[in-house]
Amino acid sequence: MQKNIMLFAAFLLSVSMFSQEDLEEVKITKKQKGIKKSYTLTANTSVITSKELLKAACCNLAESFETNPSIDVNFSDALTGTKQIKMLGLTSPYLMITEENIPSVRGASQAYGLSFTPGTWIESVQITKGAGSVINGYESISGQINTELLKPLSDIPFFLNAYGSTDSRFELNTHFNKKLSDKWATSLFVHGNARVAKNDMNNDGFLDNPLGKQINVLNRYQYYNPESGLVSFINFRYMNDKKQTGEVDFDKDRDRGTTNYWGSEINTERFDVSTKIGYVFKDMPYQSIGFQNAFNSHKQDSYYGLNQYDIKQNSFYSNLIFNSIINNTMNKFTTGLNFTHDQYQEFVNLTDVSRIDNSVGAFFEYTYDNTDNFSLILGGRIDNHNRLGFFVTPRLHMRYNPWKNGVIRFSAGRGKRSANIFAENQQLFASSRTFSILDSNGKVYGLNPEIAWNYGVSFSQKFRLFNRNGDAGFDLYRTDFQNQAVVDVMQSPQQVLFYDLKGSSFANSLQVEFNYELVHNLNLRTAYKYYDIQTDYLRGTFQRPLQAKHRFLGNLEYETTMNDDKQWKFDFTYNWSGKQQLPYTATNPTDDQFPDFSPAYAVMNAQVTRVFSSVLEVYVGGENIGNYKQQKAILGANDPFGPNFDASIAYAPIFGQMYYAGLRFKIK
Repeated sequence: MQKNIMLFAAFLLSVSMFSQEDLEEVKITKKQKGIKKSYTLTANTSVITSKELLKAACCNLAESFETNPSIDVNFSDALTGTKQIKMLGLTSPYLMITEENIPSVRGASQAYGLSFTPGTWIESVQITKGAGSVINGYESISGQINTELLKPLSDIPFFLNAYGSTDSRFELNTHFNKKLSDKWATSLFVHGNARVAKNDMNNDGFLDNPLGKQINVLNRYQYYNPESGLVSFINFRYMNDKKQTGEVDFDKDRDRGTTNYWGSEINTERFDVSTKIGYVFKDMPYQSIGFQNAFNSHKQDSYYGLNQYDIKQNSFYSNLIFNSIINNTMNKFTTGLNFTHDQYQEFVNLTDVSRIDNSVGAFFEYTYDNTDNFSLILGGRIDNHNRLGFFVTPRLHMRYNPWKNGVIRFSAGRGKRSANIFAENQQLFASSRTFSILDSNGKVYGLNPEIAWNYGVSFSQKFRLFNRNGDAGFDLYRTDFQNQAVVDVMQSPQQVLFYDLKGSSFANSLQVEFNYELVHNLNLRTAYKYYDIQTDYLRGTFQRPLQAKHRFLGNLEYETTMNDDKQWKFDFTYNWSGKQQLPYTATNPTDDQFPDFSPAYAVMNAQVTRVFSSVLEVYVGGENIGNYKQQKAILGANDPFGPNFDASIAYAPIFGQMYYAGLRFKIK
């Protein structure tokens, strides 16, 4: 019975396409892999373990994917230093991003929300390609990213991480953990970061990274009672984040609202409460019920030069989940109800575009697993939304193992979502572009909901060559949009147009991987990605702007054998990005134009870690050590209030080389 409760606790935290047995495979060990792939899970899922997260020493969630072949990381603009992630060539709004399977980065938090989860809080990250599980909602189109936080009952009593870098960023993370009784435990996570000096490495008069500071506090409680079959989690979080960017000489107290110097402030305050409770039926360990609830308040006050953008979102999410079997454990099902309420208070240059969204839905997901070489997940949900109407969302995932250590997967699914066009495209406020919405018949900013089908097939094979382990594989996905909220920057450099898709829009993604242990403890990870992403704009059909058609990733990882708790770790990552379609600027004066396509470039990162004991380790590293910089980052930088100013076209790093150092201290 006790084992069953433990398995359900893991299930409650990862209510998607993971079985309890599969989740046990990602327990942290000294010899764990940084990225784990399962050959028995039905969905195309990889797990980023805590070992992989340590390669990005100061990372928040947005910075956790630099060494991951499934996720592309780009800068969203030339001012805020914000990292934007893409999967299958599509930006994060098309991903379902959850924290312990409760939707987290959505709506008002789309632009900066990934930077609000510190990397040291994360136990693991599960990445699923293709449409996600219907249990988590209807919005997933290109995939799902689920973050698992450290658990109070299994965490160590104290952890400290201190970090500093040459771009004047400093960070401190402290974890306090205490077992209150044999059934209760609590954790207190405190995170703070600040960037305190002005940097302008390309001498254009603008800060390459924002000044800023963040305080982030999470208090969580875990209850576990094997006798009663109950397990529960309660989380409280508060976050305050302040950023200032713009011209080097900008003074927020003197120059805000004037044309003396161009500047921007983005101030965000967020409060979250979430609860989970689960119960395993006595004498029926295959049957359980879980109840998830979450409330969050997200308030952002910001201005970009003379553009003002304020948004507040109060959200409530509730999900009731029941799990059982049909005749035997090869036939399982999950069913339930969920409810979402979102209240938006949104102002664009004092224009009120506030709204309230409500949805209620029911889902059913059937899983067949012959415990050998075939499994299938067939799911569907029905939802009623006050703006999207009544609709059905089907999802399918299949797995087949044709031979030992080989797996073929197929998936198909439909997703539907409301595009929050201003929150998701805030980088465009840092320009002189006027915003125009060309349609008015829809119920969200005058636009209709986005609807897309995603199809995918993948193959992966483990092998042993020259007495060394390796694996290779590929995946191929296609996303077809039936409707899309088109963000058109191809019409004019002085405008951004929003309108419903008038023709076709699709995204084809091919990824080929090869991973091999070259010598003992020296591992090579490689991936090539090809994207064919096209949309019909008013001026014609173009590749999606700021999306490379070809990308390559190579990672080398070496660690010495542990000796008396002492060890060296070395990591090197090479990211190559091919040319990218750039927004249309041909009608600007010559000095304020970009070519049609950006040049290809490469970025190299490296880190060395010295483990002195089981309680202390020190690390040093560098990012972009080849010092590649986008030569012209901001159009119209000499006249930021003129008609040609645009800081939103960032295709490469702005800052150049950055080096850092830090330490980790533990009390076990």
